[in-house]
Amino acid sequence: MRLNKIYTITFLLLLFTCSTVIAFAQKPSIKLIVLDPGHGHATYMQGRMYEGIDPEVHVYAPAGPDVETYLSSINRGNNRTSNPTKWKIVLYTGPDYLEKMLAEKKGNAVIISGNNSKKANYIRRSIESGLHVLADKPLAVTPQDFEKLIESFKIAAKKNVLLFDPMDLRYDISNILQRELAESQELFGTLTKGSVDDPSLIQANLHHFLKFSGTEPARRPAWFFDIEQQGHGITDVSTHLVDMTQWVAFPDQILNTTKDIRILSSKEWSTELTPSEFKLVTRVNYPDYLNKYLKDSILSVYANGEINYTIKGIHSKVSVLWKYREPAGTGDTHYALMRGTKAVLELRQGEAEQHKATLYIRAAEGITVADFDKTIDQTKLKFQQKYPGFDLIKKGNEYVVKPGTFKSTNAAEIAISYILNNKMPAWEVPNMITKYYTTTGAIRNIKRD
Repeated sequence: MRLNKIYTITFLLLLFTCSTVIAFAQKPSIKLIVLDPGHGHATYMQGRMYEGIDPEVHVYAPAGPDVETYLSSINRGNNRTSNPTKWKIVLYTGPDYLEKMLAEKKGNAVIISGNNSKKANYIRRSIESGLHVLADKPLAVTPQDFEKLIESFKIAAKKNVLLFDPMDLRYDISNILQRELAESQELFGTLTKGSVDDPSLIQANLHHFLKFSGTEPARRPAWFFDIEQQGHGITDVSTHLVDMTQWVAFPDQILNTTKDIRILSSKEWSTELTPSEFKLVTRVNYPDYLNKYLKDSILSVYANGEINYTIKGIHSKVSVLWKYREPAGTGDTHYALMRGTKAVLELRQGEAEQHKATLYIRAAEGITVADFDKTIDQTKLKFQQKYPGFDLIKKGNEYVVKPGTFKSTNAAEIAISYILNNKMPAWEVPNMITKYYTTTGAIRNIKRD
């Protein structure tokens, strides 16, 4: 692919409506720009055709494997036999791609999903240009980035544009039900304070470097393995976990960084990769910038981490773990625990759950079986009114939550509604600030195992 060359890819249109009904304008009013895509999440608004989004998308990026991977993903969607997409990509790959994007301003909303060390500048420049910014997490990976993010939010308010990071875990029904069940004082009571050794709020994820797209291993960029470019584990994937802690435990509440958050400790440790494992994931040999993490040709990737902190006085822990390869038939997993005065809500996704997120409820210490069973029956009736088929099935000393029928949504649909209405919930921006205050603050005194 030559620099300064524009490529246009056109395919037949097949539109279908979203599962969640949103009031859209008659004509598309969102025109997307994709800036320097380097992560699979760059395509999250293009998995299908959405009303409200123009099918023509302008992409600005340096030439190379990152943008090629993005284009391949779009091409697969456009050519699939079932519900194909129809994205018309207009690509610019000159070395001045950022300045070209700002000068041409071919859209009104820019997707930023790539090398995290570049995001603070990309976000600031895009907002100054009057563009809405939909940036994949994390928006900040260092304390310096956090300070720049605060300024970007201030500029966004003056420019009357939105800046946000779509959080897909919010739209999983197991997480939604954990949040709603915790709001039931009859069932859950209130959050216990907990302790460092026994937190009342826990969020944990397991991820894998090597994944497969069909029969081929999915490619990750080499910079993904450099914490100076991707970020430490606790400032990258832990963004989702801190967000979930805030979202499930303090729904619709505006959080304050200095009053509500106290970081107690943080640590990180490495996952080790051999040269052949690294090459299978990235398609390249070790670049020079990874030399500082090499010992006897083994690469130490500091992607694992843990943060212990309090939020509104409640002891909380988030932890992220990375392994090399996902076992066949499995995938990334999520664990979440909320400890109340009357019940404990625990989300598990292990072998016993066939690797499907499953929510469990059990009585808190001191609650009698008779009282708890009575509350369970009342809760079941209440939730069946909102989720037909909802059930609580007793299994040993706990109940398994069966979600029932629900209307699903996703991060793309929420992003569309935010932009078309040019409005977000009042808590969204302050809680993003609190989230990144927590993750970037945790690396100030991080300990390495």
